[in-house]
Amino acid sequence: MSSVAGPGYCRWPQGSVLVMSNRRLPCLDTYLDKALIYLWPRFKTVFDMYIQSLYQCDAKMLWVDGTHPHHIVRCYMEFTASLVQLNAECGDGQLDMSLKRLRLAVDDLLVRFAEKFATKKLQHLFLLNNCDMAISILKEAGEEAKELRRYFEEKLESNLVSFVDELLMEYFGDLIKFVKNHISEDLISYTECPNIADVEPVVKNFAVKWRTNLELMHNEVVTCCSNFVSGMAILKAAMAQLLNDYNRLSECVKMIPGGSSLNRNLVSITSISYEIRKYSRTL
Repeated sequence: MSSVAGPGYCRWPQGSVLVMSNRRLPCLDTYLDKALIYLWPRFKTVFDMYIQSLYQCDAKMLWVDGTHPHHIVRCYMEFTASLVQLNAECGDGQLDMSLKRLRLAVDDLLVRFAEKFATKKLQHLFLLNNCDMAISILKEAGEEAKELRRYFEEKLESNLVSFVDELLMEYFGDLIKFVKNHISEDLISYTECPNIADVEPVVKNFAVKWRTNLELMHNEVVTCCSNFVSGMAILKAAMAQLLNDYNRLSECVKMIPGGSSLNRNLVSITSISYEIRKYSRTL
């Protein structure tokens, strides 16, 4: 089914009908109508079998222990892009519906693949890489694939945000948890009123480990992302969120009683920004 020969044969009578109609030559209309009536049901039968095979396949057998795009998803996207291009002139509504059904089947398979990974971070990374690959292939299909491309762009954005959250929690977990549990977004109120005993270990731990963890996070993203542009987007989002959360922590320290005793342990926002810009230049 990875071949586009089937849909090519189905497009042949439709395309020919359009050509003959434009040239005002109706002599082959009956023949071409019969050809389409014969070919379309056969193509739809094979197409339905393909969709059913995706739902019934054993994800455990097909799963590859890696977060890079899966070969089955690549075949699906190349097949879909071919169908979209072939259908551009004819505008067959039946084929559009079949493509939606196929997308749902592959979505289901992707989720089953993702569930095989041990952590949510790897699950989101796997889905992110596959969506990114899908978008790249669909771009080659042109404007006709924009609706399907938009679907995968939204799915990529959702998984990117979730992956960034998991990434920051792994490398800066105590900071993220403290800010989330104690400090509001507006820096004016506290969700839970902190004291010096709560904030001191967070501040001191960050001061010791932030450079090392920033480098480790950068190296992981560069290694695990299948696409340079996506890797750059992930790092920018993660570093912006890190800077924002640490700024909220710093403001919190200034406001709580006794917080001035931790000033010597606070890392300046300028220092963190400089380090982030250094990594940004290497992207």
